[in-house]
Amino acid sequence: MVVNNSFKVGIYIRLSRDDGNIESDSIVSQRSLLNQYVKENNYNIIEEYVDDGYTGTNFDRPSFKKMIRDIETGKINMIITKDMSRLGRDYIGTGELIEKYFPNNNVRYIAINDGIDTFIDNTNNDIAPFKAIMNDMYAKDISKKVKSSLHSRMKDGLYVSGRCPFGYMKDPNNKNHLVINEEQARVVRLIFELALKGNTYHYIAQYLTERKIKTPASYYNYIWNTKCISTNCISQEYGVWVDTTIKAILANQIYVGDTVQGKTKKINYKLKKIVKNNPDDYIIVENTHEAIIDKDTFNYVQAILPKNVKRPEKKRFYLLDGLLYCGDCKHRITIRYQTKTGRSYTTCAYYRTYSKYHVCTTHTNNYEILEKVILDNIRDVCKKYLDRNKIKESINNIEFEDNTLKIKKQIEGLEITNNKLTESLDKTYMDRLKGIIDKEQYLRVSENIKTEIDNNKKNIDNLKHVNDTSNKIDKQQIEKYINDFFSLENPTRELIINMVEKIYIYQDKTIDIIFTFKNVT
Repeated sequence: MVVNNSFKVGIYIRLSRDDGNIESDSIVSQRSLLNQYVKENNYNIIEEYVDDGYTGTNFDRPSFKKMIRDIETGKINMIITKDMSRLGRDYIGTGELIEKYFPNNNVRYIAINDGIDTFIDNTNNDIAPFKAIMNDMYAKDISKKVKSSLHSRMKDGLYVSGRCPFGYMKDPNNKNHLVINEEQARVVRLIFELALKGNTYHYIAQYLTERKIKTPASYYNYIWNTKCISTNCISQEYGVWVDTTIKAILANQIYVGDTVQGKTKKINYKLKKIVKNNPDDYIIVENTHEAIIDKDTFNYVQAILPKNVKRPEKKRFYLLDGLLYCGDCKHRITIRYQTKTGRSYTTCAYYRTYSKYHVCTTHTNNYEILEKVILDNIRDVCKKYLDRNKIKESINNIEFEDNTLKIKKQIEGLEITNNKLTESLDKTYMDRLKGIIDKEQYLRVSENIKTEIDNNKKNIDNLKHVNDTSNKIDKQQIEKYINDFFSLENPTRELIINMVEKIYIYQDKTIDIIFTFKNVT
């Protein structure tokens, strides 16, 4: 057999973190498929890259980064994956790789199951952006279902966060219930007492620091510092209290016995960045655990706390922002809102910066009118050059990861737990009849067990719902998505970015739209 040495092949394998450990042969399966393909085509594998347990919604993966470095050093010039979703589920990033990065670095990319080969001109390559969108939709759908499940549990008053608020710990008998951590609770009570006396945040912070009272951060991390023998151990052990920590504790409603959750959220399912929610959107369930501070004291302290500064208004959103370029000088065109007219206008950024040198012209347009004209143009191009049936057929053939086994095992685990809890409940009842425990003890223990059983039943119902809907995109969804795509009645920013690379605006009002896809006819 003659080995084809014209390509230096790197095979890339990824197992999503959402797969858990139940698909133990997934890495093996992908490797087998890729090796078989390489063998059949007489290619030479230079390197194997495996990211086991990493999501495809971003590219922060160790082996993926190593693969990129190897491309840039010339170690490999061909990438093979099982399908496009293994490369990534972020369709914007995946599109950038396939449409720009790989071609610019003379790298051949093959997705075996999707029939994509960037060195061959075929229909599968042309509709790759649509496959990327569907992969992204799948990841987004799973994210929504997980958020919905958490939201439901929060509304039931269950504590679902990883770390407990300072002053509390998780109930040993129920991880979704808080009980008082007396050592920390004493500090919380002291902070409120000092606040009632009219002391400032800064004074309270200094007071606690000087008395070597451990901060929340140092308390949680203290176990890691126990081996320290340097002179810095004291500061590491106790920490330094700051004004913001004091303010956060004094304003936290959880100390009156109410569960307060949903204070933050991720920007989206692709990013790790966390932003604060509006207080009106917090999920608050009253009287879910024992209070550290009585409500009268808490409410009085709130009345004397400084008022929040009003946050500035967010930047205006424009559908085409960042896509507009001057057709004459090729610099960006910016969009500016005029308060006097209540309208937005475009301006050549190069002209605006260097207007006195007459390097270009204004390129002023009413943005609202311009956006309508451009969207009409995009609709016409889609109808004229894209084959709706071929796109639908391709999307129907996309295979998505099957989480059925994973969910089934989770359900089985919860059912086994409930069976054990039911046995424990029966035993507790018999202990009550035999007089081993009194009525008060029986009621307390049985109530906790019943609560945990009910919570597990709700989780089982949620998992069954996810199992019914998460592993498939039905024909109605596909049809609706394609219709939305061609009609552009309510175009999203993500859809426009995926379709359009650049839009050139000329001084004579003519427009050139550079699309990301080729003709699909």
